[in-house]
Amino acid sequence: MIPAATVNIEVDQQAIARIIEEQISKQVHQQLLLMDINKIAELTSMSVRYLEDEILSDPRVRMYERKKQRKRWWLAQPTLKAIEEIVSSW
Repeated sequence: MIPAATVNIEVDQQAIARIIEEQISKQVHQQLLLMDINKIAELTSMSVRYLEDEILSDPRVRMYERKKQRKRWWLAQPTLKAIEEIVSSW
């Protein structure tokens, strides 16, 4: 007769939640091509005024800006990477 075996599985709920959040974030960011200032404000949790004063005037972000008449957009992926670089240097 085979002896009974016991298997215990421990799940780290916080790690699972973090992994799921990262994967969702990747999917959302991959689908963005352009962002306007309101979308950047939403993604970064920064105010539009703060973005204008501190982030969007930086040459690393300005190079990804596109304009048509009075409307401005930024290329999503490179702009987010530039913002991350700026914030990391604080």
